[in-house]
Amino acid sequence: MSNVATFTNEQQLAQRYPLEIAQFWRQGQFGHFAGVNGVRINYASFTWAESRAESRASLVIVPGRSEGYLKYKELSYDLYRQGYDVFILDHRGQGISGRMLASPFKGYVEEFDHYSDDLHTFIEQVVSKHCHTQPYLLAHSMGGAIAARYLQRHPEAIKAAVFCSPMIAINSAPIPHWLASGIILLGHKLNHTLSSQPWYFLGQGDFEMSSFADNHLMHSKLRYQLFVELYRTTKEIQLGGVTFHWLAQALANRQRIFEQLDRLKTPLLVLQAGNDTVVDNQAQTLFCRQLHKLQPASCPAPVVIQGAYHELLFEADHYRDQALTHALAWFNRH
Repeated sequence: MSNVATFTNEQQLAQRYPLEIAQFWRQGQFGHFAGVNGVRINYASFTWAESRAESRASLVIVPGRSEGYLKYKELSYDLYRQGYDVFILDHRGQGISGRMLASPFKGYVEEFDHYSDDLHTFIEQVVSKHCHTQPYLLAHSMGGAIAARYLQRHPEAIKAAVFCSPMIAINSAPIPHWLASGIILLGHKLNHTLSSQPWYFLGQGDFEMSSFADNHLMHSKLRYQLFVELYRTTKEIQLGGVTFHWLAQALANRQRIFEQLDRLKTPLLVLQAGNDTVVDNQAQTLFCRQLHKLQPASCPAPVVIQGAYHELLFEADHYRDQALTHALAWFNRH
């Protein structure tokens, strides 16, 4: 791996995206496997033919909610150029993986640990065939919650991990967490009592995109435009809001993460977006503080990218470069 990390900047991106990045993407390997209950899980991988001989490291990317691997073209390109073989999967119920409800837009998972079960299958059946040693792991948002459970359940599987804006807890502001939890659990109970179909949570609905001016995901106008165009033109990856059931599962997942924190032995770094409005930064800080007491090799506190929005891996260059530099430095240390 190179000692000096250089990443695609926004000025280069407009030209690279339809040319070098598109050519790189066409050279990937794309496949699928059967996840829990037979749900189809799609994935992409980018490996050097002589990776074992050249001792290239392997890096597993675990995306966030509503994302698919198609969104990660630029990042995969940049990480591959840094010397990593890159592996990324689409979670069940999103991307081009199988959906589980009649409505393809509803954010749903039967059990949250099904996500980490699928991740385990992916690493065992796909990633491990290309690895000469343990892979690294880079997770974003919901991917951080999934990866935390995976690492608790398989503590020897990953060499080191970085969580970007991890969804340890969802930001319920301005509603207090205790009240938001009560509303979720009450609505979930009513839903199961009155209907066999999962209901959207209050204010949630089918797929729609916000304008760049109204978005709180990233400051990069170009990366946001690429994101919007991808979802506008690729209808099979479109996803709407979350259901009461999904939120109840997310609450239960948070509780399991903290209850089993002593099982999380993989060296872990948390990158926190300073102006995140999607996830709860206080929960990330608490997570790091408690984990560091148990595992001194993991971060004592999140590394804060001041001023950044939630999507650190798709942010404006100033923020994205900081996040990627911290991530690669952590991997290089391990």
